[in-house]
Amino acid sequence: MTDPNQPENPSSTSGQPEVRVEPTRDAPKKGASPTERPGWERATLERLAFASLNEQRATRRWKSFVRLAWLAFFVFVVWALLYRGTPSTDKSTPHTAVVEIKGEIASGGDASAEFVVAAMRSALEDDGSQALVLLINSPGGSPVQAGIINDEIRRLKTKYKKPVYAVVEESCASAAYYIAVAADQIFVDKASIVGSIGVLMDGFGFTGLMDKLGIERRLMTAGENKGFLDPFSPQTERQRAYAQTMLDQIHQQFIGAVKAGRGKRLKETPETFSGLFWSGQQAVEMGLADQLGNLDFVAREVVKADEIIDYTRRENVAERLAKKFGAAMGEGAFRAMKAATVLR
Repeated sequence: MTDPNQPENPSSTSGQPEVRVEPTRDAPKKGASPTERPGWERATLERLAFASLNEQRATRRWKSFVRLAWLAFFVFVVWALLYRGTPSTDKSTPHTAVVEIKGEIASGGDASAEFVVAAMRSALEDDGSQALVLLINSPGGSPVQAGIINDEIRRLKTKYKKPVYAVVEESCASAAYYIAVAADQIFVDKASIVGSIGVLMDGFGFTGLMDKLGIERRLMTAGENKGFLDPFSPQTERQRAYAQTMLDQIHQQFIGAVKAGRGKRLKETPETFSGLFWSGQQAVEMGLADQLGNLDFVAREVVKADEIIDYTRRENVAERLAKKFGAAMGEGAFRAMKAATVLR
C-alpha cells in the first residue's frame, strides 16, 4: 500500500530523496571537440600572435644579416681596390726584383703591356733593387703588346742603369721571345721551349660547306674590302696578297728586334726565323739564349742578391668583379640595340 502523504517517486528504491546535479554552462562536455571547449578562441589567438611575433623577429634577424653581409662585401671591394699586393719586405734592402710574364700576352690580361710596364717601372725605381728579372712562361700573343714591352725595357735600362735578365720556365715562344730579346741575358732550362720567331693570322672558311648546304651569304658592305677575312665569303687573291704583305712586314719587325737584342751572340741559320722552336739547350747553342739557369741561380750567382721581391702587377678580385659588372651592363645595352642596323 502506498502512503498518500508521501510524494510519488517511481525511480527511488529507498526512502531518501534523489539529488540531481545539472551540468553548468562553463563545464566542458565529455567528448567535446576543441572548437566546442570554452576559451579555445583565446588560446588560438595567442598562438597566432606568438607565431607572428617569432616570424617578425626572424625576418628582422635575416635583414640584419643581409645588410651586414653587403657591408662586409663592399668593405672587401674597397680594400681590394686599394691593395695591390705590394711586397712586405723592405724594398730599400738589396734584392732581386722579379716581374712575371705568364700566359697569353694580350691587352686586358695579366701579361698585358699595361701591367708589365707598370711593374717593371716600379721595380727599377726602388733603390734596393739590384737588377730586374723577367720570369717568362708564355706561348706568345700580341706582337703589339710585346713590341711595347720590348721598347720599354730598352728605355728603362738606359734610364735606371740596372741590368734586366730574362729567365725562361716552360716556354718563351713567339711574342714572349719578342720581349725576352730586349733583356741583357736570357737564361733557360735545358727542356724549355724557345723560339717560334714568326707571325701568323688564322681563321676558317666555310664557303664550300655553304655551297653544299645551299646556304646563301648576304653580306652588304660599304667599301669593297670591308668584308675582308669574313669566314663566310670567298677570299680573293688580291686580299690574300695584302694579308701576306702585312704579315711579312710584322715578321721583319720581329726579326729586327731579335737581331738588335742578341747581336753577335746570334748564330743565324736559314731556320732561325722560319717559325720553328727549339729546346733550351738548342737555343743556347744557336745563340737564342745565353746559358742554363733558373730564378734562384740568377739571383744568387748573377745579381748577387739572394733576396727576391715579386713586383708583378696582377688584376685583383675587385677589378674582375667590376669588369663583370661592366660587362653585364654592356650586355643589357647591346640587347637594347640588337634590333638596330649593325655598322662595323
